[in-house]
Amino acid sequence: MNVVDAHCDALLKLWKRPSLSFLNGELDTSFTRLKAGQVKVQFFAIWVPEEVSEENKFSVVQQQINHFYERVLMVPQMVHLRSLRDMEHLKEGEIGAVLALEGMDAVGHDLGKLHWLYEQGVLSIGLTWNGVNACADGIGEKRGAGLTRYGEEVIALNNRYQVLNDVSHLSIQAFWDVMDLSHLTMASHSNSYARCPHDRNLRDEQLTALIKKDCFIGLVFFPKFVKDEKGATMKDLLTHIDHIGSLGGIAHIGFGSDFDGIHSHVKGLENASKYPALLEQLSRYYSDHELEGFFYRNFYQKMVCKIDPLAVGSRK
Repeated sequence: MNVVDAHCDALLKLWKRPSLSFLNGELDTSFTRLKAGQVKVQFFAIWVPEEVSEENKFSVVQQQINHFYERVLMVPQMVHLRSLRDMEHLKEGEIGAVLALEGMDAVGHDLGKLHWLYEQGVLSIGLTWNGVNACADGIGEKRGAGLTRYGEEVIALNNRYQVLNDVSHLSIQAFWDVMDLSHLTMASHSNSYARCPHDRNLRDEQLTALIKKDCFIGLVFFPKFVKDEKGATMKDLLTHIDHIGSLGGIAHIGFGSDFDGIHSHVKGLENASKYPALLEQLSRYYSDHELEGFFYRNFYQKMVCKIDPLAVGSRK
């Protein structure tokens, strides 16, 4: 069964360890593991560690994009999706690769840099990681403020260029501000706070708002966001699916693994090759139609089908 994975940090690992091979290396999301897991579309996040100095942050963004072009796309079966609508044209054996930005820290107030990222094919932007920047507060900022006026301007530009606004990592107030303004919204890698009370997870009222706005919710495989650091299993992940389903969200659920960005794993979900094992586990409880939704169709219907193909050319 084809899989869409809305978040991984392979570019961070490739940047940190230039000796790694994307083709058949130690990455959770290496090409061979993506193939074994039947992943059809993989989002590749660009994230700059907090310890990088301000003057060097955008250089790190550029370096990670270079790794995307020179190491990920060098594999002939990896196809750069410059519009989500390009998913519809993937051939048998091809894997769509999507660039995403996790945090606007490296962009700062320079909208020229943002436009450059659009030109490179970035199709999803989360305004913050856990801290604060020029756009908004992240979930780790004690102040808990929402969008700045500049952040609102960035959302408007994302809307114009049909770039997804990713609400994972935002402060609660910033989440609501984005929900009010965004045309294309998803939570790429967040779970249910009711099932695991970690601040990175979404409260029921947030999940309900995403469902009412017909958005996509990608469940994350980091044990700390599933149950606890060491003891999380696939059955524990299932409790999040059940809970979001009880809120009316069965047709909104998908996956954003966070592979290569996590240092521990749900038992049995150690890398991208394990998606068939997850399918086997979920098939005990859900119908074929629901499973097709979780693994591919829900993302396609909630995100891709909302892209206007006639407007995409404005970004080229």
